[in-house]
Amino acid sequence: MPGAILHVGAVVTCAHGGQAMPTVPSPCVMVSGMPIATVSGPYSVAGCAFVPPAGDGPCVTAMWSVAAVQVMSQGQPVVIMSGVSSCIPTGTPLMPVSAQTLVLAT
Repeated sequence: MPGAILHVGAVVTCAHGGQAMPTVPSPCVMVSGMPIATVSGPYSVAGCAFVPPAGDGPCVTAMWSVAAVQVMSQGQPVVIMSGVSSCIPTGTPLMPVSAQTLVLAT
């Protein structure tokens, strides 16, 4: 399914409201004047409000496991809004809120 490519300026949050940003954007491809994200680079999560009684939170980092299948940057699939991710250590997904809408990938 096609989706908008996520870039450094995209708004992405964890399930608990923390702000997520790619730590290793791909400078070879730019959208809206900003580098894009690929599955090889983790996202860092700041400001996660989850404080569990069991001690398995808050969200600190996240990785994308499902991304574009036909569009690559530096040999890695690009991250799209309809992708699948998982936060560490909570296992909850990242939620893309807004991104550029001009460039789509499948």
